[in-house]
Amino acid sequence: MKKIVFVMLSFLLFSTQSFARQQGFTQEDRERLVRLEATLKVFMEQVEKRFEQVDKRISELRMDMNKRFEQVDKRFEQMMKFLWIISGIFTTLTVTVIGFAYWDRRTIIRRAKEEAIEEIEKEGRLRDLIRALRRLSEEDRRLADVLRNFGLL
Repeated sequence: MKKIVFVMLSFLLFSTQSFARQQGFTQEDRERLVRLEATLKVFMEQVEKRFEQVDKRISELRMDMNKRFEQVDKRFEQMMKFLWIISGIFTTLTVTVIGFAYWDRRTIIRRAKEEAIEEIEKEGRLRDLIRALRRLSEEDRRLADVLRNFGLL
């Protein structure tokens, strides 16, 4: 029991000492606050410098991106000009080929028609008819004039 009383008394003594020590704001607390304030001030300055660096890097990146977009715009413009040129060349070639084909067909059809008429005149009854009319035109002046007008005499 003596031990318990001794423990209780020592506990009470120590607890009163700890209460006695807590008097309020001491010089040590003030010095600690000043150090904490100085450290906080240095930290805030470093953070502010870091934010300035980040802002600077962001503005540099923005300028770099603007340059890249300008380059992309120029490249896109060049590609569009190139596509217009290719479209013009293709259109010109297409029109030329169609025109040549039309001209060629007309020429071939005209030549074929002339050859067909010559063949018919050469071997057909029309040749004999023209020969007979020429012989008759020797006696008849009106018939000779008509045949000359049509280029058959």
